[in-house]
Amino acid sequence: MSGRIFQSVIIQMKEATNKVIGVIDSDGGVIACNELSMVGSRLTRAAAAISDSGEQIVVCEGRTFKVLEGWNSFFDYAVFVEGEDAEARTICVFAAIAFSEAKVRYEEKYDKALFIKNTISDNTLLGDLYVRAKELHVSVQVPRGVFLIRQIDKIDPSAIEVVQSLFPDKQKDFVFSISETDIVLIKELAPNSESSDLTKYAMQIEDTLNSELFIKTVIGVGSIAKHIRELAERYKEAQVAIEVGKVFDNEKMIIHYDNLGIGRIIYQLPNTLCEMFLSEVFKKSPIDALDQETLYTINKFFENNLNVSETSRKLFVHRNTLVYRLEKIKKLTGLDLREFDHAIVFKVALMVKKYLASQSTR
Repeated sequence: MSGRIFQSVIIQMKEATNKVIGVIDSDGGVIACNELSMVGSRLTRAAAAISDSGEQIVVCEGRTFKVLEGWNSFFDYAVFVEGEDAEARTICVFAAIAFSEAKVRYEEKYDKALFIKNTISDNTLLGDLYVRAKELHVSVQVPRGVFLIRQIDKIDPSAIEVVQSLFPDKQKDFVFSISETDIVLIKELAPNSESSDLTKYAMQIEDTLNSELFIKTVIGVGSIAKHIRELAERYKEAQVAIEVGKVFDNEKMIIHYDNLGIGRIIYQLPNTLCEMFLSEVFKKSPIDALDQETLYTINKFFENNLNVSETSRKLFVHRNTLVYRLEKIKKLTGLDLREFDHAIVFKVALMVKKYLASQSTR
């Protein structure tokens, strides 16, 4: 953002006070000030104090600072006023209001990233979408990938800077924070790009954040958006991918919406319908009647594509032992897992049970 916008506001304030007023960026650089000799200097200690404090108003080195509201999880700009008294605080608060308004107007008019953020958040009407895209020279008919990067266990505010460094072309690729834990990447793709290309980008992000910041992430990937109007839907897909993956495949760190399979359908079902399904499938006895060893055997049987010989080999048991266990399951549930149709019903039932368990822990 140009410091000239802030400087023009300062000029208008010149007659209202004789105190030194200015604006610093996140690195502490003075980008606008009514004391022109300060422009270009650095208040690094103040910037560090603001970042460490997390407060909106900070006093440091004889100056009062107030963070300007932004849409990133860390501060972009802060206004400062000479002095640490009540008067300096009051002037600082009023100045911040004026600077914030100028900042918002500038971003709405010129900031492509803010436009894209509003687009995926469904905050832009379809008619306005094309007008704003034309004004900002944003292509509407190019393929784009939508990635939702969620930090888990450990949160590092500098993660967004790492992702931005991987995709530095701010005219085509857009990186911004949605929340303290979530970062979104909208990546322009080459024509005829496929799902495998999205995987490569996601792996690059995961590997870099892990190696540089030692943080663990899960990345939801939506389908390829072929038009700018599809971005909001693709972002929702990335959100669903993370939520469904958390239930049915929590070991995966990269989850594609296109690969969610039946888990995506189950996730959208109401709990009452899921409970009815389980009671209809397990009429003889509830699924809870199966012990952990039996469930482990069932999962291994599914993993080996209903192959009795291969499953017995993986379980280190005799083939006849596995057949006996399958017969026992048939007596308990009425489902013969060696029959394809029965196996499908049982697999879905296990997933439904897992989904209901995840709902009860929320």
